[in-house]
Amino acid sequence: MNKINLYYHTGSANHGCEAIVRGTHEILGGKLRLFSFQPEEDVKYKLNEIVQVEADTETPIAKWTFNYLLAALQYKIFRKTSLGTQWKKNNIFSKVIKDDIYLSIGGDNYTYQGVWELADYNKILQKKGAKTVLWGCSIDEELIPNLLDDLNRYDLIITRETLTGEALQREGVTTPVKLCPDPAFQLKINKVLLPPNFSPENTVGINLSPLILKYGNADLILKNFENLVHHIIENTALQIAFIPHVVVPGNDDRTVMKPIFDKFEQTHRVVWIDDYSCSDLKGFISHCRFFLGARTHATIAAYSTEVPTIAIGYSMKAKGIAKDIFGTFDQYVAPVQNFVREDELIKSFQWLLQNEQHIIQHYQKTMSDYKTNALLAAEFLKEI
Repeated sequence: MNKINLYYHTGSANHGCEAIVRGTHEILGGKLRLFSFQPEEDVKYKLNEIVQVEADTETPIAKWTFNYLLAALQYKIFRKTSLGTQWKKNNIFSKVIKDDIYLSIGGDNYTYQGVWELADYNKILQKKGAKTVLWGCSIDEELIPNLLDDLNRYDLIITRETLTGEALQREGVTTPVKLCPDPAFQLKINKVLLPPNFSPENTVGINLSPLILKYGNADLILKNFENLVHHIIENTALQIAFIPHVVVPGNDDRTVMKPIFDKFEQTHRVVWIDDYSCSDLKGFISHCRFFLGARTHATIAAYSTEVPTIAIGYSMKAKGIAKDIFGTFDQYVAPVQNFVREDELIKSFQWLLQNEQHIIQHYQKTMSDYKTNALLAAEFLKEI
């Protein structure tokens, strides 16, 4: 197989991004090359021990030069950045060898800002003779019509859930589309030392992200989490573990979780898990009896270790992954944009309690095969 490169990796402080890289390594093996925006983070979490990490470096264009003005004009008129991208991303593009494979990773990067830069990468890599793959993606359907030219340029698209795959087909994407579970379903799990008050198999894991506050009434969402913790303490014998999964400055789970933890710390029913690698975090999550999480890869860690889980979601990815695992996303996803009451999460948790055994039995029948299907991605790459 040709040399495989991973690009548009935003750094391992987002442990979902780290989990995708580690899961991809489990699927593909060999010495993968990773172009990273934050290589120092990848060294911190020892990702460099399994992949070849290189900086996706930017060489600033000198202001008021011809290239600078041309790039600025292109962006102002067309809202595209290909010239600026080509001149700034010297490292990755100088390493391109014809027919090498470049995987655009990050799961749902096409849902956020920077879509045009992703398109620019794809275009330039293709012009240099590389084969490009959109790797383990989720894309909201309403965005696809504006992305058709770019999506049709890839040699292969691998979606991580069927809702995206069906949307791509409906919108007329002509690139071959394959379905595989998210690479993180193949993430190895580390043994961890549980802290005091973390009762194995009798703890509720909770993950809250500042990102979800943008998709609904922020005060109402936070109140739902606070009421959920209060309800668990008052009505059950369960412990509660607060587990962050992204610690990126400006998008750090700890900033929204810590105030809730502090409010209940004196009950001795809550435990704080701080920053660890994604494999360590999966270790903590695997010891939970239940899990309610906003970060997709935190819920993937729970699903893959057969922990009954509610995804506190807002997008295609949460619904699609839950539907593929359980046959429906109803009840398994709590969409924050639909919250109208302060007990929405309490109701989700009560449903989880009532259906615990059913969910466990379903995992026992299906999860092993579901996780194994992630390995099919290696076979799909061989086809190109």
